[in-house]
Amino acid sequence: MASSRFIITVIGSDKVGIVARITMVMANFNVNIVDITQTIMQGIFTMIMLAEAPQEGFDLQAFQEGMEAEGKNLGVEVKVQHEDIFRFMHRI
Repeated sequence: MASSRFIITVIGSDKVGIVARITMVMANFNVNIVDITQTIMQGIFTMIMLAEAPQEGFDLQAFQEGMEAEGKNLGVEVKVQHEDIFRFMHRI
């Protein structure tokens, strides 16, 4: 099965439930976490995930909108970028 990979970043004030609610949206879209790192720096929650979704039937725009909406509900910023775009933007 072919898939698409994405970089998902979550940044904002730390609070209970961020990981649970973000990953719930991911599960609803059948998006799998390939790799994840998170930390809290002086009360600021930061998380970066490499995620993968099946290409067949996957609606990237709906996923991005769902993640951004949940981020707003949580008071954090959530960005979803295709892996290729992220790598191009952040190359040295």
